[in-house]
Amino acid sequence: MAKSRRTVQIGGMRLIIDTDTAGDDVFSLMLALTRPEVTVEAITIAHGNVGFVQHAENALVTLERCGRGGAVPVYLGAQAPFTRAPLDAAYVFGRDGMSDSGFARTAQRPAEGHAVDELVRRIMAAPGEITLIAQAPLTNIALAYLREPRIAQAVKRLWIMGGTDNGVGNVTPAAEYNFYVDPEAAKIVVNAGFNLSIVTWTLTLQDGLLDMEQLAELEALGTERARFFTDVNRASLAFARETEGLNGSLHPDALTCALALDERLILAAEDCVVDVETIGELTRGYLSVSHAILPDIEIADPSLKRRPPNARVIKEIDRDGFFQAMKRALA
Repeated sequence: MAKSRRTVQIGGMRLIIDTDTAGDDVFSLMLALTRPEVTVEAITIAHGNVGFVQHAENALVTLERCGRGGAVPVYLGAQAPFTRAPLDAAYVFGRDGMSDSGFARTAQRPAEGHAVDELVRRIMAAPGEITLIAQAPLTNIALAYLREPRIAQAVKRLWIMGGTDNGVGNVTPAAEYNFYVDPEAAKIVVNAGFNLSIVTWTLTLQDGLLDMEQLAELEALGTERARFFTDVNRASLAFARETEGLNGSLHPDALTCALALDERLILAAEDCVVDVETIGELTRGYLSVSHAILPDIEIADPSLKRRPPNARVIKEIDRDGFFQAMKRALA
């Protein structure tokens, strides 16, 4: 395991976001959609947080509120994980994933075509140019890779929000939601050879909280986007305060997008060996992350073989820089 070298991404980004749009997924989209130097090529929809079709509706509403209605196609993708029934998180985000705000149906509708086909088509048409943010269970990304393995080398960088870094999960003690819901897909993706950066739930707990003072500052902006943010964030804020005992709300997906858009916000990262547990009764969905304190694996157990690092795991970020990015997106 080694310290990771930072690559500064400042402008001219071409981006696809794979999402189960609810709560903080919305704010991640807003960060990207409000950056003039970023071209969001497509939004692809996966199963996850709430009802599958609702994810697309939430993405479409977000596009409209960011003044981008009709400008970015939204494609429906995988409606279920590889091996289990879908598992939602409506208890965090409300039945509609938007704090049950009752937003009106948009004029834009989901585009024709399947998200997996579009991922393959768009990435292979522009090798080395498209950054992919995965902020949902990784089913769409795994299916795209299985259909066309060359996408692993053709993607400029894959950013994943998921897993934990030797820390506690948010579904089980061992597992974060995106990896827990479809660990088979996650295992395929982290071992596929992507230029991979991971933002974990562990990092979110450390650096991804917007406290009550910051949330009040965002609301006080008084813009349409700030009001939209406050409305959508109500349910997850209540969950964070009442269930998790936090003085604010957590923003893992927005944090991931902010770092992808500007890597200057990354203060520490390490190149690690990562893998995903798919079988364990207590650890299904667990992201195993190598750590400097461990001995070389073949010394600890001669039957095991050393593996080269396959992911950059983000360890520390500029918290104020993240907040300022959110503020600019809502202004």
